[in-house]
Amino acid sequence: MRPFLALTLLTAPLGAQVIPSLPNVSGELAFDASATLGDFTGRTTMLSGRLVGATSLGGVSGWVEAPARSIITGNGKRDRDMYKSLGVEEHPTLRFELDAVAAGGTDGDSIPVTLRGRFTVHGVTKTHAVPGWIWLGSGTVRFRGRLPMNVEDYDIGGLSKMLGLLKMGEMIVVRIDVTFSR
Repeated sequence: MRPFLALTLLTAPLGAQVIPSLPNVSGELAFDASATLGDFTGRTTMLSGRLVGATSLGGVSGWVEAPARSIITGNGKRDRDMYKSLGVEEHPTLRFELDAVAAGGTDGDSIPVTLRGRFTVHGVTKTHAVPGWIWLGSGTVRFRGRLPMNVEDYDIGGLSKMLGLLKMGEMIVVRIDVTFSR
């Protein structure tokens, strides 16, 4: 991982630095889940999004989304079951809309933050606070964070197969590692 240290962090108080609008996003959205046959991870790097700049970190907004069908777990049967449970034909996109950023003090080259926004999964939108870290660079903003999520809150069913012998837990951990750039 290369370090990101913005000159504005050295010259302006936290929250006073100007954050530019950045139209490109790269990185990974992932989730960790548990099931009777073992834990597994689903991930995608097929992202689109935009960071809408502001005169302070607290005013930044934006969005990140991924095609639901782009998530893979490394098991084709499990992926097909997941796509069915997610209803990818009716709800093809997973999306996070950023409404606000609450920042803590700097910690070396990073800033602890809580992103406040809305996840839309399976056609259901829920508000969440996502704790994590931001690194500000010259023309880049990177965020890494994670949060627990109950998939049943998004009306996702089909977690049990073979008369309940095979089950996936309803709690997952969503991991976000994205970089916005010019």
